[in-house]
Amino acid sequence: MAPSSSTLCFLFLLGIFSSTFTSSFTEIGARVEGSGRIRRRTLMDNGLGLTPQMGWNSWNHFHCDINETLIKETADAMVSTGLSAVGYIYINLDDCWGELNRDSQGNLVPKASTFPSGIKALADYVHSKGLKLGIYSDAGTQTCSKTMPGSLGHEEQDAKTFALWGVDYLKYDNCEDTGGLSPKERYPKMSEALLNSGRPIFFSLCEWGQEDPATWVPSIGNSWRTTGDIEDNWDSMTGIADQNDQWASYAKPGAWNDPDMLEVGNGGMTTEEYRCHFSIWALAKAPLLIGCDVRSMDNVTFELVANKEVIDVNQDKLGVQGKKVKKEGDLEHSTETGVEDEISAEVDSHACKMYTLKPHTNRDRS
Repeated sequence: MAPSSSTLCFLFLLGIFSSTFTSSFTEIGARVEGSGRIRRRTLMDNGLGLTPQMGWNSWNHFHCDINETLIKETADAMVSTGLSAVGYIYINLDDCWGELNRDSQGNLVPKASTFPSGIKALADYVHSKGLKLGIYSDAGTQTCSKTMPGSLGHEEQDAKTFALWGVDYLKYDNCEDTGGLSPKERYPKMSEALLNSGRPIFFSLCEWGQEDPATWVPSIGNSWRTTGDIEDNWDSMTGIADQNDQWASYAKPGAWNDPDMLEVGNGGMTTEEYRCHFSIWALAKAPLLIGCDVRSMDNVTFELVANKEVIDVNQDKLGVQGKKVKKEGDLEHSTETGVEDEISAEVDSHACKMYTLKPHTNRDRS
């Protein structure tokens, strides 16, 4: 049930405006289950995911109805609207981009009817716009749509294919026949394959939070889904935000909790509810992946997702996720310890405002 008009929620985020972020080369070790050997993953040296990823994903609005013209037009719109200039750089294909079967060599094949020029040509086009191309696969034998093969058992081959095509990002789902293997056994195989591919590829794990991925994915990937799929309504959005909150302490540069893509602009919530949605995702250091049709985005939606001050909250280089720390009746507080100022989102009857409180020691809303 939606909260009443008396519902009031304060999300306090401490210390967003830090001056500098310094980090030494970080190397993270991860043991591959069953192999008995230690693999080394370096998340910081190639610059991937030092702040939460920003871009666009095709699934929330288009589902399987995608083609190369749509992707090119979306890339064009990301540039012409100025969204790329404020940080939205990934153009990510989701499910349904490939043929049902692999070719005679076992390679994934782009669907001829919708991607006749191939993924390499599409990546070249996206790169020419100063953007990066993302792609989708699955840690099972098929993807969730059951319209194309998954990568289980083909991890090395598919990772090399993605690298050859010029792919910059992989969303890796968790559907269909998994061969009786747990996510902890299947996902590290693709992580290692990507590291061996010869190209830096952002690794976004979509395991739906089933086996508490925040506790083991930071050593093998750049982000991990903490929940099931979001829906374009208030109850789904706020419920997912609450589920994601419990893993806040695991977020850090190079490794982020992912409560799913943004629904802002898809029509299922009011403008004020979308403002809450975007603000909460920013405070939570969640990936900011636009899920609407940016080619026809209205001014209200643009102003929400292009709000530079809110984006700066999300992209703060300290990378400390805001966390709920106190509840007093209908009043909730989330804090991020850190530095100088205090950022908050105020949620009242499906409405939200972002503002700065300062100095750090002053807790009054003056």
